[in-house]
Amino acid sequence: MITPAYCQTLARYNAWQNQSLYHAAATLDAAAREADRGAFFGSIRATLSHLMWGDLMWMARFDGGEGPGGGIAGSEARYDWATLWAERPRLDARIAGWAWMVTEEELAGELRWHSFVLGRDMAKPYGLCVVHFFNHQTHHRGQVHAMLTAAGARPDDTDLPFMPDEVPEWH
Repeated sequence: MITPAYCQTLARYNAWQNQSLYHAAATLDAAAREADRGAFFGSIRATLSHLMWGDLMWMARFDGGEGPGGGIAGSEARYDWATLWAERPRLDARIAGWAWMVTEEELAGELRWHSFVLGRDMAKPYGLCVVHFFNHQTHHRGQVHAMLTAAGARPDDTDLPFMPDEVPEWH
């Protein structure tokens, strides 16, 4: 279904887009980041918080590392702006590190985990879960991009073919 190169490309895309969105969001004041803008999770910060929670949850399944704790309920309130700003680059580095270590055999295999949302053990194709992981990021980043644009901030272009060869450092 997918290859390690696909994971590496989308991990780099994830880091590039997060850097763009976070820097655009940093041009807004706290009230603008917290304003309910009609998105599923309401605000820019709340959507970024849910996305951080989701990325940590999936990475714990993929690399066996630490997850976010807690469930999806409240994921939008879990992280404040300072935590998001400090931790997002670290999480993106973790995602990139995993992408460079994942093998074709793993991607062709099965991923098993316990879903607390559904209350049962799960088994799904690993590659499908990875596609969902990256798709989930893109879905919520699209919401954030729209909210930022409506608030007057200007995030970078989002087109994958125009991604720079090197993603610069965050801070």
